[in-house]
Amino acid sequence: MRGNKKNSNQSADSQDIQIARLAFIGTAISTLGDGIQMVAAGLALEALEKSSNQGAQNSNEQSKQTENMERQIDYLINELQQIKRINK
Repeated sequence: MRGNKKNSNQSADSQDIQIARLAFIGTAISTLGDGIQMVAAGLALEALEKSSNQGAQNSNEQSKQTENMERQIDYLINELQQIKRINK
């Protein structure tokens, strides 16, 4: 009888760990999504401010902004991949 109870407790503990891992992954993905959303909102705000102040931006500045956005998104993707590797 004690063996069955011990196995049942271990199974419940294992299930709790799995649930906690899923919660952690979900939170990490949500946080990364919020980060991407923040970058997009910041870029949109910056574009609106510049368009109202300057009219049109030169292509060099737009290219730099695009590269910056790509670096930020790559960083967020890298963070998500690291979290994925940790939880394997």
